[in-house]
Amino acid sequence: MTQERKIFGHPVGLMTLFFTEMWERFSYYGMRALLVLFMTTPLLGSNPGMGLGIANASAIYGLYTASVYFLTLAGGWVADNIWGQRKAVFVGGCIIAAGHFSMAVSGDTTFFLGLILIAVGTGLLKPNVSTMVGDLYPEGGARRDAGFSIFYMGINLGAFMGPLVCGALGENWNWHAGFSAAGVGMVLGLIQYRLGGKLLGNAGLLEEDTSTPQFKRKNRNFYFLAATAVLLLALFGYLVSLGVFQLTMEEIASGLGYGILILVLLYFIFLFVAGGHSTTEKKRLGVIFWLFILAAIFWSGFEQAGSSLNLFADQSTNRMVGDWLVPASWLQSVNPIFIILLAPLFGWLWTALAARNVNPSIPLKFALGLLGLSAGFFVISWGAANTGPDNLASPAWLIVTYFLHTCGELCLSPVGLSSITKLAPKNRLGQMMGIWFVGAALGNLFAGLLSGQLEKLDSQALFSNVAMFIGAAGIIALLASPLVRKLMGDVK
Repeated sequence: MTQERKIFGHPVGLMTLFFTEMWERFSYYGMRALLVLFMTTPLLGSNPGMGLGIANASAIYGLYTASVYFLTLAGGWVADNIWGQRKAVFVGGCIIAAGHFSMAVSGDTTFFLGLILIAVGTGLLKPNVSTMVGDLYPEGGARRDAGFSIFYMGINLGAFMGPLVCGALGENWNWHAGFSAAGVGMVLGLIQYRLGGKLLGNAGLLEEDTSTPQFKRKNRNFYFLAATAVLLLALFGYLVSLGVFQLTMEEIASGLGYGILILVLLYFIFLFVAGGHSTTEKKRLGVIFWLFILAAIFWSGFEQAGSSLNLFADQSTNRMVGDWLVPASWLQSVNPIFIILLAPLFGWLWTALAARNVNPSIPLKFALGLLGLSAGFFVISWGAANTGPDNLASPAWLIVTYFLHTCGELCLSPVGLSSITKLAPKNRLGQMMGIWFVGAALGNLFAGLLSGQLEKLDSQALFSNVAMFIGAAGIIALLASPLVRKLMGDVK
């Protein structure tokens, strides 16, 4: 079988998925680096934007990035039950490309249509390409871990290149050319995915019999529900535009965020009261809820990279190199560089500490992640305090900030999903995985709302407030970690 062919000891199909994810991340982060900058650029000028206020632009940014994570839940279900991962990845990539090319056309309608398409397409592609990587290693073990490490490098390579290419075109020439470049990147990924499909063996193929009445009924129900959801969303948007619902983007985003938080809380109350779980399982579910809250707080700060920190790079940072103005979006490539450099170091560190039986526990790593993030915001707050129209900040302030944020990310993010698989009751594993993605979505949503405060506060005040809030959460997590560790029982 072609799946048995190897390259450097790994299934050759890994390269197909590596480049698919690399180009998808190229398109996602390339467009994301331009998004808030484009929306806040005035309508008039040589390279006009949308002319939105920071609060509105940031709320749209939060709703968009949150939707990407929410829709991974639906995308995973579609792949598992209707299409299989392989088809879901291809269809998702096509929808993503269509979204970018829609944004390449000037106009509010094409802009918002593009955001919706990209969110839907990413929801289909993102969770399922990772699942296919796992399918290439049915034996599991260390080789699978190594395969995911290689795959993770593809993610960060794409995240590094996207802002450089799309940013140079978008900021220095035309915003819509930058969006087009993101679409071209996704098309390149789709072409090599299609050409390399024969190398994937059976990975990602739907195993269910599609000729059964049960499958056909499930298929019909999916398309009916999907069409209904699209119509209701379109109707809601139309009624808001007519003024029937007097809602701003900020109100929609905050209402959605608090509504989701209440639903998650009610869901966990149900699990504790009527879920039929043992005392040990209830303790571990409590730990999952705690980690969910900490993760949402973390992402609400970390995802400022594409909004408030991006605006700081654009408006308050000295980016002149000789006579050339470096695009602000290029600083979005700093985090993936640090990930590529530091991920092996952190992997070695955790292994070395585990060998000495002093490896930090999962709740302690979450606390360290929050404290690292807080330290980064204190740094950029310090830098912002010394800036003004005639005294722009050095890019070093943002580079050090992103370094500390990356250290925080490497403490928290890699152990997140792993901890869920260890703590969740067997009959709730899929649901708890969904909770983790909801936490990321919630964090992205509130990141947009926090960034919108730049309309009322100066950057120094915003960054210091975020630093203190996340720092306080980190200290609480640090103090609570011994108790949380006890609730985990024998889970390491």
